[in-house]
Amino acid sequence: MLNPQWLHTFKTLVDTGHFTQTAERLHMTQPGVTQQVKKLEEACGHALLKREGKRFSLTEQGRLVYQYALQQAADEAHLLEQLSRDDPTAGICRLACSGALALTLYPALLALQAKHPSLVMQLEVAPKAAITRAVLEGSIDLGLVTQAADSPELDCSAVGREPLSLILPAGAELTGNIAADLLSLGLIRHPDAEHYLALYLAQCGAQALRDLAPKDVPVRGYINQLQQILLPVAQGLGFTVLPQSAVQAFAGREQLRVWPAPQPVSEPLYLLKRRGRELPARFTEVLAIIPRLLQRAEGH
Repeated sequence: MLNPQWLHTFKTLVDTGHFTQTAERLHMTQPGVTQQVKKLEEACGHALLKREGKRFSLTEQGRLVYQYALQQAADEAHLLEQLSRDDPTAGICRLACSGALALTLYPALLALQAKHPSLVMQLEVAPKAAITRAVLEGSIDLGLVTQAADSPELDCSAVGREPLSLILPAGAELTGNIAADLLSLGLIRHPDAEHYLALYLAQCGAQALRDLAPKDVPVRGYINQLQQILLPVAQGLGFTVLPQSAVQAFAGREQLRVWPAPQPVSEPLYLLKRRGRELPARFTEVLAIIPRLLQRAEGH
């Protein structure tokens, strides 16, 4: 039997991609992490990592051991869940969503945990593909995504919509031709910028924007940290499109201007869980909170 601690260390290393971060997360020394991985390799009889300087990649044997470690972690979490599944005020609730949605959801989850201190809220910020994979693997109980999943192993239900905003610098001098103004300002890109912009142009009800092609909009910058996307906009360096919750959470909102679209723009949100899985009683209140929060955000 492979040592569970070695497996956990190896899984954490693959998840973080860094020996130093693994050591910090597990409260170990970096040599300790290296030693445990070496012992696991010796126990398996195969090299699990292909080392390239300070970086590494998985060998085929390493990939198989990582999948095994994931399954072990999922089985342990499932066992712990079964032991406390009838207590509606205790246990771990593991959720995943986008960074923008987390700004709305996490405070409400913390309020629920404060109400029931034996609950443990774990919220993962991740892209749709990672959320879907995590729900399938069992490392996440519930996922919130903006595109319906087509896997037969998943239950996917619509739970609301996420409003989107076209955000301009507060000091931008608009000419009355919003399409020309956007072309002049240029786009501050982020990982979802093109998707949000295309959605906005199609739904906002402004004919001038419907005829504007996202590929024709010049790019003035790129940032992939949600909390910082609006900084260049606030400084007058361009415009962007983000969920409304990101604007509300931004400290310098007075430096921003949300363009008043003729029609509201939003995209659907779907709740993912494993098909056929009966969630523990502690999820009852969580499942009630999510659509209520989304309805409030839509009506804001």
